[in-house]
Amino acid sequence: MSTSDSEESSVSSGIPATKVGSRGSALALIQDHVVISRLKANSPALEFQVDTVRTRGDTDQTSRLAGMGLGIFVKELEQELLDGKLDIAVHSLKDMPTQLADGLVLGAVLSREDPRDVLVNRYGCPLDGLPEGAKIGTSSPRRAAQLKQYAPQVEVVSIRGNVETRLRKAQGEEADGAILAAAGMIRLRLQDQVTEYLSIEQFVPPPGQGILAVEARADDHRMLALLAAIDDSDTRYEATAERAFLAELGGGCSVPVGAYAQCIDDEMLMTIYISSEDGENSFTTKVQGPKADALGIARAAFHTLEREGGADLVAAARANLA
Repeated sequence: MSTSDSEESSVSSGIPATKVGSRGSALALIQDHVVISRLKANSPALEFQVDTVRTRGDTDQTSRLAGMGLGIFVKELEQELLDGKLDIAVHSLKDMPTQLADGLVLGAVLSREDPRDVLVNRYGCPLDGLPEGAKIGTSSPRRAAQLKQYAPQVEVVSIRGNVETRLRKAQGEEADGAILAAAGMIRLRLQDQVTEYLSIEQFVPPPGQGILAVEARADDHRMLALLAAIDDSDTRYEATAERAFLAELGGGCSVPVGAYAQCIDDEMLMTIYISSEDGENSFTTKVQGPKADALGIARAAFHTLEREGGADLVAAARANLA
């Protein structure tokens, strides 16, 4: 069930307000505002109504996220789109499955915010300065594996919740610190709580981290035309490559996987990462090529992974997704 929070009144112009679907967290509502502001900059007459929707990922706060699969934060929004109750839905791209529901498309991906992970902790120290036995929280298998690899002195503990909840838990309530996405901290203006921005070389981000995506119905040509005006072409190339790599693995997130593509002029440099859950057996590689061939770069990254020592990890990932 959704609840409405009108961003703009449709009374003044007589134009029906565009219904924007969103999760109800503070971060999700900020992300809606970013999208709405971009759309209004191009079409000032547009009016909007934000409808908040509770997803399975929001209502189930006890299950292990890795076991719930991708899509737990989007499926209810997608259903309301398909039912015509919403015109668009705003998502963090990293939450979206590689296969969208039939009849839906990514109408826009916005220019990327900082893709890195960040460390917050009550000691105010960097990763390599954390004391022996410090409890660092995350619900991500990727972050857990990378922590075990690069900070073996710490204890990884599971924490869930929105950004504010995890920050509170990481100040001694359930943990001594946590790993979060830089993009969320920046959008919430919480950079003062960041103790370290973690290197992409070590903490390779998940596909889509830092990217806002706007989903729409494939047959809503008016809406798609409006969204095309805020689509960022380089970010679209990057998102395509990262999601294609994840699709090659089977499209899930229950194993430690990272994929980060960066457009540099007409080229794209893609870094991929896969690991065993304990972080002891991991593989990282880089592939470069023309950015216009994003799908080819993703395939090349996957074949490099298989050919140069990651075949066992790929097999394990696919078995985990079966």
